[in-house]
Amino acid sequence: MAPKNLSFKIILGSSSMARRKILADMGYDFTVMTADIDEKSIRKDNAEELVVALAEAKADAIMSRLETTDHLEENTHPTLLITADTVAVYQGIIREKPSSKEEARQFIKSYSGGQATVVGSVVVTNLTKGIRKGAWERSEVYFHEIPDEVIDSLIEEGIILNVAGGLMLEHPLTLPFVDTVIGTADHVMGLPRSLTEKLIQEAL
Repeated sequence: MAPKNLSFKIILGSSSMARRKILADMGYDFTVMTADIDEKSIRKDNAEELVVALAEAKADAIMSRLETTDHLEENTHPTLLITADTVAVYQGIIREKPSSKEEARQFIKSYSGGQATVVGSVVVTNLTKGIRKGAWERSEVYFHEIPDEVIDSLIEEGIILNVAGGLMLEHPLTLPFVDTVIGTADHVMGLPRSLTEKLIQEAL
C-alpha cells in the first residue's frame, strides 16, 4: 500500500517503539530522529504545559541538529517534524520515567486498584514553512488490583523504567489489570491518532 504522505516527508522525533508503531499504522512513511534533551531541566507546575514544553524542546533540539547537518535541502515537498511527550499524573503529582526500580515498584503499586491520569502532547513543526502546531490530551486509566508477582515481573524485565510513570497499558502483563480507559489507548501509548492527524493537516 502506498504511504499517505507522498506529497510531504515526516520525521518522527522519538525513539519510542509505541509511537513508531502508531504512526506506521496510520499509514505514514517516516524517518526517525531522536532528541537528546535534559527533560529534568524543563519544569512546569501544570502537566499540560509541561508536556507541550517538552515536545517543543525536543523539536528545537532536532531542528538545531538538522541545521548543522544541513539536512533540509530545498525540496519541493514540505517536511513535517512530529514530537510528543507523555507524563502520568497520580493524585495531582506529575510522574516522569521512574528513576529506579524501587520508584517504579512504588508507582505501579499505587495504581493497583486505583487510577492514574495520562497527559500527552503532540507538536507538529512544518520545517519548510516554519509553522508549528501543538496540542495536548488527557485520559484516565482505572486499574484492578495488580498482584505483587506481576509487579515483580514488570520491574525485572525493565521496559517500564523507560515509560512515564511506569505506566504501560499495552504491556501483556499490565493489560489484564486495566479496568477502564476514559480516553483513547493510542493516546496513553504516546501518540493520539486523531489529534496527530488534525495537527498534520493544520501544519501543512
